Amino acid sequence: MISLSRRHLFTGAAGLVATTALPRITLAQAPAPAPAAPAPAAAEGPFKLPPLPYATNALEPHIDARTMEIHHDKHHGAYVANMNNFAKTAPQLGQTPVETILANLVNLPDGIRVGVRNNLGGHANHTMFWEIMGPNGGQPEGEVLAAIDRDLGGLEKMKAAFNTAGAGQFGSGWVFVTVTKDGKLAIEATPNQDTPLMYGKRVLLGNDVWEHAYYLNYQNRRADYLKAWWNVVNWQKIGERYAAAKAGTLTL
Repeated sequence: MISLSRRHLFTGAAGLVATTALPRITLAQAPAPAPAAPAPAAAEGPFKLPPLPYATNALEPHIDARTMEIHHDKHHGAYVANMNNFAKTAPQLGQTPVETILANLVNLPDGIRVGVRNNLGGHANHTMFWEIMGPNGGQPEGEVLAAIDRDLGGLEKMKAAFNTAGAGQFGSGWVFVTVTKDGKLAIEATPNQDTPLMYGKRVLLGNDVWEHAYYLNYQNRRADYLKAWWNVVNWQKIGERYAAAKAGTLTL
């Protein structure tokens, strides 16, 4: 029997944002499920695929409807289905905040750690991704614009640095603007489905630079996709996320 003790939850996690302790996770004797690639989006379990807050064609011509459909239903759906499979042998996964699990991956049993990192990271990243996009997203204003000017040199410099980081991410990955509780912004890129949540940080916004996010329209032209993506950023929602970060209530 492999178990995770509440007493050891935050060992080695100094400097992380305050989170609720990860409940005890006990695996059954059966081997943990492997992080299979294709999986049905409708798998039963505690993890749910959030619906898109807009139609699949709402972001055209910058992101086409077919890409949105495949990306949301198939790719994100697979991460959710895989997490529900993990939850069958580790049911406490479904009863613990996602950000808490991701900030304490080192304390998960060996048999599920990599799979949870990949699939729960993908679930968290994509949940954020759908939320911060939308048609007619406007422009940043108020406190979030002031923070962009202060920390990232203004909107155009931020976009250029963000796009450079995204284009420079070798292989698959993400590019993020992170935000601290005092409102300070920074840009960072991560490989695969890694997320700043794994390091106790919070995400203001992020873009998916896996090929499945853009390949149908942009093929190998990631730089073109990164540039076009700013047309579908929902700045009202990002302003709300910034306020939530400063209030300490921003999760994913």
